Amino acid sequence: MNEVSAFYTGPGQLLAAISSALDAAGVDRTALRPPDLAAVDEFHIRGRRATLEIIEALALNADSHVLDLGSGLGGPARTLAEVTGCSVTGVDLTPEFCQVATALSEWTGLSGRTRFHVGDATATGLPDESVDAVMTVHVAMNIPDKPALYEEAFRVLRPGGRFVVYDVLQGEGGEVHYPVPWAADSSTSFPATLEDMRELLPSAGFDVISEADSSDESLAWFQHMRDKIQREGPPPVTFATFLGDSFAQMTANQVANLSERRIRTVMFTCSRPA
Repeated sequence: MNEVSAFYTGPGQLLAAISSALDAAGVDRTALRPPDLAAVDEFHIRGRRATLEIIEALALNADSHVLDLGSGLGGPARTLAEVTGCSVTGVDLTPEFCQVATALSEWTGLSGRTRFHVGDATATGLPDESVDAVMTVHVAMNIPDKPALYEEAFRVLRPGGRFVVYDVLQGEGGEVHYPVPWAADSSTSFPATLEDMRELLPSAGFDVISEADSSDESLAWFQHMRDKIQREGPPPVTFATFLGDSFAQMTANQVANLSERRIRTVMFTCSRPA
């Protein structure tokens, strides 16, 4: 197990903790839908709202097969499958994440359209030109070899297919405050700069269709979520289920990092030339 996987690996009780939290809140698991889990399984900045933007950028239909590199607990994959009817294959380095993602897809009735495998996002083992679209959501911050990541996405994508990267980038305001949800310290944190990305994606072969900086929206989203929790209380299950005692400090650091422009959130929409 490498350092990144070790950071994300808990004591093996994540699924039980999610189940207990849902039961305690009286949630009927037989009627569970992806939005009910978004606070825990769409733990990227701006959550489900950002995932819906990714869906639009990928231009999917029910026949699409999407690869999610660094799929985590599978929230974005399930949202794609539910909204568009497409099928999604997720690859993640952390075995427990794949196990929990598989279970959550069963709970939400989406196991037929989502699959999750333990693997390396830079070397998936999938055939060349085998998927219609690729996405990666808040993943590359943990991957030092970004050329390998983007070259792998290009390799497996069919000509004409789209690739969306939604990531946290290094900002101009100084070094990142740690801990953050993707790293306890800088030893496993490798955020690219905007200038890096403008070189990396074309170098991998992609045509960059658009880039959208959502940093201001991200900061407003944190404020909105804080206000909503103060009014309504927390959702029955949140990412705090996984992060535990570190959650409050990590969230505070995320807000400070955005406020001080130490990080920025940017979405790149790319295509593989036909």
